Amino acid sequence: MAELKCAVESCTYNKDRYCSKGDIMVGGKHAHKEDETCCESFALRREGQDAYTSALPHGSKIISIDCEAVKCVYNNNYKCIAEHVDIKGGGASDYEETACATFKER
Repeated sequence: MAELKCAVESCTYNKDRYCSKGDIMVGGKHAHKEDETCCESFALRREGQDAYTSALPHGSKIISIDCEAVKCVYNNNYKCIAEHVDIKGGGASDYEETACATFKER
């Protein structure tokens, strides 16, 4: 489990820079740099939709992160072992516009 900070304000799971989904999946099986990764769990917040609709009623500081970025130093058998993870993507409208800013190639 990692401490997660999420800068993707347009995601329905974002609650004060914490994630209320309960767990996320970072994609980027062939990634060599952070911009080749993404948060596959991203869900665009729709107008009129309550934010934070998820498994948790609030954002969580500590979260389980599954990770397909096998070339990342923090990937251990498809689990993220970093102590702290940052997801970037500001006003993303699609998961491909997000990235794991913590990614570091082996």
